[in-house]
This record gives sequence, C-alpha cells and structure tokens, in this order.
Amino acid sequence: MKTRRKAYGAASRKKIVVPSPTSRRFYGHGVPGVDLGQLAGKLIVVEGSDGSGRSTQIAKLVEWLEGNGHATVQVGLSRSTLVSEELEQAKQGNILSHTTMSLFYATDFADQLENIILPALRAGFMVLADRYIYTLMVRDIVRGADEEWLRNLYGIAPVPDVVFYLNVTPEELVQRNFAKKHTLDYWESGMDLGLSRDLFDSFLKYQSMVAKEYKRLQATYGFTIIDANRTPDEINQELQKKTEAVLAGK
Repeated sequence: MKTRRKAYGAASRKKIVVPSPTSRRFYGHGVPGVDLGQLAGKLIVVEGSDGSGRSTQIAKLVEWLEGNGHATVQVGLSRSTLVSEELEQAKQGNILSHTTMSLFYATDFADQLENIILPALRAGFMVLADRYIYTLMVRDIVRGADEEWLRNLYGIAPVPDVVFYLNVTPEELVQRNFAKKHTLDYWESGMDLGLSRDLFDSFLKYQSMVAKEYKRLQATYGFTIIDANRTPDEINQELQKKTEAVLAGK
C-alpha cells in the first residue's frame, strides 16, 4: 500500500522547468534606458487570423504554465488603457485612413510595451501575447505601407523567445468565424481595400493575402508555423512541448 502511494505521488508531481536566461535584443533602436539584461521573463507570442484559435490556445498555455509554477501576464491588440477605447470607436465608422489606423495600433502597442510587457519581463513573468507586431506589419503591408517605415516604427519591440503562427486555410477561417459570430468582420475581410463588393469573397481574398505575407515574413522573423486545422488538444500538445523546450533554452 505504501509502495502504491509513493508511486502515485511521484507520477502526479508536475515537472517544473526553471527558465534558462535569455540573451535579449530589440528589433531596432529599442526603448531608451531599458537594460535588456534585467528582462528575466519569457515573451511568448501566438499569431494568427481571427478564427485561428489563438485565444483558446493562450488560455490553455496559461493554465499549463501557472499549473507548473510560472506567473503569467497576457497582452494583445487593442488592450491599451491609453487608446484602445478610442481605437475601437474609430473602427466602428469604417472610415479610418490606413496611416491613421496604423499609428493607432502602434500607440496601443507602445503603451502596453512600456506599462505591461517590460515590467512583467523584469519581474520574471511569462508574457503571452495574443498577436504582436507581426500582425500589425502584415495588415499594413497588405494595405500598401512601406516595410522599412514599419520596421523603424516597431524598432522598439523586444524580440520574443518564440513566435507561434497558427496556420489555418481561409476557407476554414470562414467556417469558424460564421460559427462563432454569424458574420464576418469588415476589417478582417479587407473591405476597405475594395477587393470585392461581396463580404465573403473579400474575406477569402484578403486572408489569402495576409497568409502570403506571414509566410514571407516567416523567413525573416523565424515564426514556428503550427498546423491549426487540427483539434485544439492536438495543437496544445504541440505548443506545450515547444514552449517547454524554449523555457529549457533548447
């Protein structure tokens, strides 16, 4: 009986991975006064279009990380207390110019970087980002923005420890978005680009353009591409395994 208890106790204990130190750098000029050596936490980014399962996978990763003794913080697009409310209000009118929208999102990111991401990394937290600068760059490039200008704009961004891109076909994204919202989002369908008068057709064309840009940027930024056409549990098992390797410095 004692042997059984001992075996059960050993099996039920969770494996705690102590994060290895990270050699940090910014993508560009960085943030003045920030000592990269003090950013002891890990920055884990999950990218993908609406309907790719980002929120589900981040929630599962948070549960797994916290269950293994790691403190977590979550960030994402349009979550800044400085401009998120104004940004959402402006988007409702569908009249934002491409440059105005780009600068709105850049401000949103910069505010979260200063007030959430950097302090959390200093404190040793696991920061999980529900999309990062890559989504912003892809959206802007598709809308004709100069890539060099964007690289300079987001030169303040720290390079993440890992970037997972949840890859889903545009056709599957349509089904998922309809099942969840019973409609398609104006901006996520690229209706402002005049690709088609039909929302459904515009969505497929826009998401195909977005996917193409992600794959192009993957060569530069080293995304880890995840097949997200599978079940949530299958995807999460792969994300946990790869995240554990990142924490261990592999």
